[in-house]
Amino acid sequence: MSLPPLVEPASELTVDEVRRYSRHLIIPDVGMDGQKRLKNAKVLCVGAGGLGSPTLMYLAAAGVGTLGIIEFDEVDESNLQRQIIHSQSDIGRPKAESARDTVLGINPYVTVNLHQERLESSNVMEIFSQYDLIVDGTDNFATRYLVNDACVLLNKPYVWGSIYRFDGQASVFWSEHGPCYRCLYPEPPPPGMVPSCAEGGVLGVLCASVGSIQTTEAIKLLAGVGEPLVGRLMIYDALEMTYRQVKVRKDPECAVCGKNPTVTELIDYEAFCGVVSDEAQQAAMGSTITPQQLKQWIDEGENIDIIDVREPNEYEIVSIPGARLIPKNEFLMGDALQGLPQDKRIVLHCKTGVRSAEVLAVLKNAGFADAVHVGGGVIGWVNQIEPEKPVY
Repeated sequence: MSLPPLVEPASELTVDEVRRYSRHLIIPDVGMDGQKRLKNAKVLCVGAGGLGSPTLMYLAAAGVGTLGIIEFDEVDESNLQRQIIHSQSDIGRPKAESARDTVLGINPYVTVNLHQERLESSNVMEIFSQYDLIVDGTDNFATRYLVNDACVLLNKPYVWGSIYRFDGQASVFWSEHGPCYRCLYPEPPPPGMVPSCAEGGVLGVLCASVGSIQTTEAIKLLAGVGEPLVGRLMIYDALEMTYRQVKVRKDPECAVCGKNPTVTELIDYEAFCGVVSDEAQQAAMGSTITPQQLKQWIDEGENIDIIDVREPNEYEIVSIPGARLIPKNEFLMGDALQGLPQDKRIVLHCKTGVRSAEVLAVLKNAGFADAVHVGGGVIGWVNQIEPEKPVY
């Protein structure tokens, strides 16, 4: 569906701006009026990572007048494979500041507002209220539901994107004109069921593909051109090089934008999404050891079986000495249980401790009462025991 422009046009473009945006100005559907609307627009990017990088850079190049960046993380070397707004010299810097400098290097006529804090229920309404449009580039379900609910309550549109390995998705959610994110995904997946990019990986250039779709949708909404992805989900398969669309209908029973909403104010999104399931938390209580404890057990020759529940590609990058690989899914399916020794104590670990806690719950239920897992996982091991090894 065609929608009216989201913002009013600015009063004028300077001579320098006319020269800069000339290739936009000669497009009939954009023209002087559309470019003035971009100049007058205020867009907030949630995250300056894989999706936020191309989005911020192209919104700046397009002439969006005010860009907000909410980001609390610092640049890590592992980011550089896909987060192209940052460079080698930015390692260790706040991502928000690095992104701002790149944006201003692309277009000095853009105003950049930094929000160097974690987006939470306590600050989201005040931050979002300052902007016309939100672009969501987050990679966790708790923040996605927070962004959605805040936008519904504030009646603001937002452009959503998601990436994983070779697959990407994008859509525009605006409850006034179509469905919201909860209409598509009413409930989050069970904790640990969907791996993050940090666990499963992502093809770096996929960020550019999906981020450019998000940027295109943002420009269309601001200038009032074309038909935005309201009510449509774009699905991209980079391996097959295919794009397909799925219609998304507004759910009249939606908890936040339906006829009788049950979510009328912001909630505890960490609890709603269950970052770690209750069962896993209970299993880990009293059954979590430190990397130092594991090192002591190894040195003393304790009768233990160290099991790495990550994926094979992760295991190839770095592993704990003596650990054998059994991916988490094999435990969830029950295939791995029969092969576990009864005469050894099982010690589980993953990257940080989340997946191993989920597997620990499975083992406890199967009768392995003395099984434990390593808090902090292989990252904790490398940081505390073998700092010369790589981390990812």
